[in-house]
Amino acid sequence: MFLPLAPDAEERQVCAERAVEEYDHYKIGKRVLADIGVDTGYMEKQRLADRDLFAGHEFHTCTTWAERGIFSYIGEETAMVMISEFAQSSYKPWAEAVRTIILDEKIHIAHGARVCRNLARTEEGREELQRGLDRLWPGFVRIFGSPRSERSKLAVRFGLRQTTNGEARDIWREKVTPRIKSLGLKVPE
Repeated sequence: MFLPLAPDAEERQVCAERAVEEYDHYKIGKRVLADIGVDTGYMEKQRLADRDLFAGHEFHTCTTWAERGIFSYIGEETAMVMISEFAQSSYKPWAEAVRTIILDEKIHIAHGARVCRNLARTEEGREELQRGLDRLWPGFVRIFGSPRSERSKLAVRFGLRQTTNGEARDIWREKVTPRIKSLGLKVPE
């Protein structure tokens, strides 16, 4: 989805490189899940819009280069919060697998930071970023699921996670709030 938004050939190449890494993340997860009898093959035929998490929500579709920056700098931190926990998981094959993904996610977030900082140099760019942040924010929050989830409490109890959904969302907000403010933007409610 990012490639058509990229303003030049260099940024298109960066988007293509990041997309290859996302495919690799899927393949890593697929291997770990296959070892415990979970088949993810159906995901390879599934459209993004058909996934339950995204159904009826527009946040997964970026429409501007500013939204692309926000998606990576602010939104991909949602993944980083969760997978950083997975690296401490009691299930060692998963803990080992996500270490590679963490390295890639740091690069994805850094690319988003660069895009956002470049746009934030002008008032027009900051306005674009704020519109993108406001539109994408509710979807980022939804990624964590219900803060009252019993399943997330069980995951903590069994050592698969370190925090509940609500706690993870709060950690994410603490991480991204200074980033948002440093761009001259307001944190959405």
